[in-house]
Formats: sequence, structure tokens, C-alpha cells
Amino acid sequence: MYRYDEFDHAFVSARVAQFRDQVERRLSGEIAEDAFRPLRLMNGVYLQLHAYMLRVAIPYGTLNSKQMRMLAHVARKYDRGYGHFTTRQNIQYNWPKLSDTPDILTDLASVEMHAIQTSGNCIRNVTADHFAGAAADEAADPRPYAEILRQWSSVHPEFSFLPRKFKIAVTGAEHDRAAIQVHDIGLQLKKNDEGELGFAVWVGGGQGRTPLLAKKIRDFLPEEDLLSYTTAIVRVYNLHGRRDNKYKARIKILVHETGVEELTRQIEAEFVHLKDGELKLPDQDIAAITDYFAPPALPERAEGWASLAAWKKADEGFARWVQQNVHPHKNPDYASVTISLKPIGGIPGDATDSQMDLVADLAEEYAFDEIRISHEQNIIFPHVAIADLEPLYRALQPAGLGTANAGLITDIIACPGLDYCALANARSIPVAQELSTRFGSAERQAEIGELKIKISGCINACGHHHVGHIGLLGVEKKGAELYQITLGGSADENSSIGEIIGRGFEPEKVTDAVETVVNTYLAIRTNASERFIDTYRRVGPQPFKDALYGPSSKAA
Repeated sequence: MYRYDEFDHAFVSARVAQFRDQVERRLSGEIAEDAFRPLRLMNGVYLQLHAYMLRVAIPYGTLNSKQMRMLAHVARKYDRGYGHFTTRQNIQYNWPKLSDTPDILTDLASVEMHAIQTSGNCIRNVTADHFAGAAADEAADPRPYAEILRQWSSVHPEFSFLPRKFKIAVTGAEHDRAAIQVHDIGLQLKKNDEGELGFAVWVGGGQGRTPLLAKKIRDFLPEEDLLSYTTAIVRVYNLHGRRDNKYKARIKILVHETGVEELTRQIEAEFVHLKDGELKLPDQDIAAITDYFAPPALPERAEGWASLAAWKKADEGFARWVQQNVHPHKNPDYASVTISLKPIGGIPGDATDSQMDLVADLAEEYAFDEIRISHEQNIIFPHVAIADLEPLYRALQPAGLGTANAGLITDIIACPGLDYCALANARSIPVAQELSTRFGSAERQAEIGELKIKISGCINACGHHHVGHIGLLGVEKKGAELYQITLGGSADENSSIGEIIGRGFEPEKVTDAVETVVNTYLAIRTNASERFIDTYRRVGPQPFKDALYGPSSKAA
């Protein structure tokens, strides 16, 4: 993984010192909150419903055991003993004291971490496939390119004050595990007919108040042109993006209002002036960054397969965990493992300090000291020998980290909601906990199969409800919480925005409503292998409306 150079160290240290001075002046009253707000946001500090919140960057979701231990230390010393992993592959602390934030950032800097550009109208943390560098189906590891984009975008003088926040995602496989079509820029690594690496480029995706899928504007962009073309896109957006209305300030609105053909023409025209300039990536620079992401030396461990068969036969729980939480690796003696942060009845994405310490220990013992965070709010060990799966599972179980539910109905994405967030209209966490408990039995989850529930406490869609197979949006009506249901969303290579199914449900009724949707699916699917999303696309919304609101319902 990438290691800071001298510039990185100096840059982050100077930023921490600068923020320490700003915090001291705010606490002394020398700076008012209105003046302090943009300063704290540039350093990842939000003022939430009850306290300040600090969001720490985990670039492209990659970290090591030393960094994970530091995250545990921050949770233990400065917060309430836990952190919340987010859909941007970052971590949030919900209860730090403002006076402690400079010390937190100092501690983080000691392990090459920071909170820069985790908020504000800038280019945010670049995200990537959580199986990057290990997945058998990828054309190439996307993380070197995410790192190149990170270096290019960090405190970029031209793009530090964009019309709104700007998000980029990179995937290395045709099967999209990075949700690139709901990003401002989505990049898919691919090879052309000559075997050369490049990118399919998508622009203008996003969720929130106006959910839109990105449009593909380039089927193949040579890798050497990555920064030139990205600069052209962001320049056109920076020039024409709405600054008079924050709800219409994202690039997705610019694409929608200008038209993809005209916007592409402007991007290509800007690219002409940039493509042969200083932003053109030399092969040696790409190779130098790529070297940082060389996979670990993986010794042969062929004995694992015989042991695995015996272990699965002896332990049904372990067999379920392997089926759900273990992903194929490009080396047949190895696998990638999802460590679920969705225990039955638990808070999605939360990890305690002791759990983070354990993950760090296990990463050193079983995973070559590599850890990933997924945008689905789970932890990944990308390189685990098949022969080590059983002892790893045994070590995870007592800590509540061995739940076998990756991709199933209890693997719920949820934002912090009204329990923490000042923007939220409704709670997300209690709804997620109740749904998890309702559908928590292993037999019930196996019967339902792949089904992604995503919950947002407000229209900003931090819980990605628009692209949930079942999405729940918390709204406020006459001072009461209400939950709107969307169906048919997806965030993979066949992305779709969910359809609003009808009027909302009160908190005490929403779990029953979701169960009605699930039971309807089970009754009308063609066979046990037809996934919820496939059934919905086959039959449309009407059977679900009828089940929820009565036959021939016009509720939507």
C-alpha cells in the first residue's frame, strides 16, 4: 500500500498545526462559529445534532494493522469506544470534543492518516472496489489510479471550492463493486483489443434529492490521459455548475440540463488543450505508484482445500460463513473474506475499539497486514489462505464479527440518521436493528437469498437508499417520522434507481411493510435462484403495491 513521501508528511503536519491554531482561536472566542465553519469542514469536523463529528479519510478503503490500531486508539481515548464506517470507505467518530480534534489529527498523522477533504465543496475521498488487487475478475488493480487521483486532487488550487462536493469511484472489473454509476465520475479499468489498459468514463451520477445514473462519455480512455481527462471534466463542471442553488449544483444536474452530447463536446474540447501537457502520465510514474500496490508474496497453501471440505462438513455455521462471506481470489489457494459489521440486531457499520484491535491482530496473522473497508460498511481481508479460513472464523466469532450475512437481507446499509445527524428527518439505526432482528434466522436469510436493504434518514441519501433492492427513506410529515419505500434499485454494472412504491409507513409499521414485500417476492419468484432484483424487474411494482396497499392500488 502507498507510503507517504516527504511532501505528504510535511503537508499533513503543517495542516494539523494550522488547524490546532484555528481551534484554539475558536475556543477563545477570537473566531466566531460562522468564520470557523469552513475551516473545520476542511479538516473533516462537522457539528452534528448532539456534538462534533470527525470524519477520517481511508483512501480507496485501504489500510494496515498499524492504522487500524490507531483508529481503535482514537475511539477509546477521544470518543465513546467505537467508530462508524461509512459508505465512502471512511470512518466517523460521533463524540469527539472540539478541543481534542488537533490531538486526534496529530495521532492520525503519526500513522499516515488525516481528515483532509472528507467534507466541503471539494473532491472527496476516491473510492474503489474493496476486493481490488485480489479479485479474480479484475482487469487490473484500480488502487494505483485512485492514489494518482488522490495526489492530484489534494488541495488542488483550482478545485478546492467547487459548486458542490465531488465524488470519484474506480473499479477494475466488469462486475461493479464500487457503484461507479452513482458517482460524479465513475471509472472502469479495462483493456482494449490491443491489450492496453484504459478506462470507460462515466459522468453525472449521484443520489440525494435528484437521483440520476451516470452517462458513459468515453468507452476507452488511455491510462496516460487519466489526469488530463479528469481535469477537463472538473473544469467544465467548475465553470458551468450552478452556484445559486445548492440543490442543483452537482454535475448530475449539469449533465441533465445541458445534455450529455453537449457536455461531452465541451469536455473533449477542453481535453484537447490538456492531453499532451504536463498532466500526461508517464509510464514510469504509473509504474512507480503501481509498485506500492504489489500484492504480497503468497506461498502455496494447497492443503487448504481438503481441510476446508472437512471443516464445512463438521460445522454448518462455518459452511454458511464460507458461502456468504468468502470471495474468490486470483490465487486459487487464497480467498478474500468479508468481516461483517452487521451482527443480527446490531448497528450497521459500527465497530468497537476492541473489535478494531482484534481485526488488526488477525490481519497480521492471517491477511498479510492488509485491510479494506467496503462502501457497504464492512471490513475485508483481501488475502487469506483457504487453509486459514477456519481458525480465522473461530477468532472472529466471540467478538461478534463472524456473522454469515454478506449480501443477504441483514447486511443492511444505514446512515446514522436522526440519532446523530442534524440533517436527518428520521431514525435509521432502530429501523435497521428491527429489520435485522426480524429476518435474522439463518434459515430465513437463506430462503430469501441476495437482497440489499439500504436506509437513509433524509433525502441526502447517505444510506444509498435509491440503489437498494429495497430502499427506505426517512421523511418528516406533520412532525412525525415516516418511511417511504423504494423498490428495484441497484448499484452494480446494471445500476437502477429504485421506484417509490407508495405512501410512507410509520416507524412501528415499516418492518411489517418490508416483510410484506419480501413475502410477495417469495410467492411470485419463478424459482429459488431468482433474486429479488430479477423478480422485480420481471414483474414490475404492481404486485408489491397490491400487497402493501390493496388490489389495483394507485398509491404511488
